[in-house]
Amino acid sequence: MKDFLLIYRMNYDAIPVGTPEQMAAMTKRWMDWIAEIAAKNKLADRGNRLATSGKVVRADNVVTNGPYTEIKESIGGYSMVKAGSYDEAIELAKGCPILSVGGNVEVREVSVL
Repeated sequence: MKDFLLIYRMNYDAIPVGTPEQMAAMTKRWMDWIAEIAAKNKLADRGNRLATSGKVVRADNVVTNGPYTEIKESIGGYSMVKAGSYDEAIELAKGCPILSVGGNVEVREVSVL
């Protein structure tokens, strides 16, 4: 088994504002999806949401506001899964609730040197 990072991306300015009930339903979809992966013994780390603000450190000690305000899409969170191949990791990612609200999931193999 290999580790794969699922990176959740979305244009957070375009997130539909829902009622408290709709937000609770979306949270439940996320929790159920992660629980399903865990039940298959494929969850390495459930990960976390990321704050929308941040800093970028560059060469010569240059620090700028980030992450990257010039792009519309930003990383909102991540999880780590275990899979035998990219195809298997992609199948796990296909159930991600972010896909239903216009976001996407980047699937990256964790390279062990």
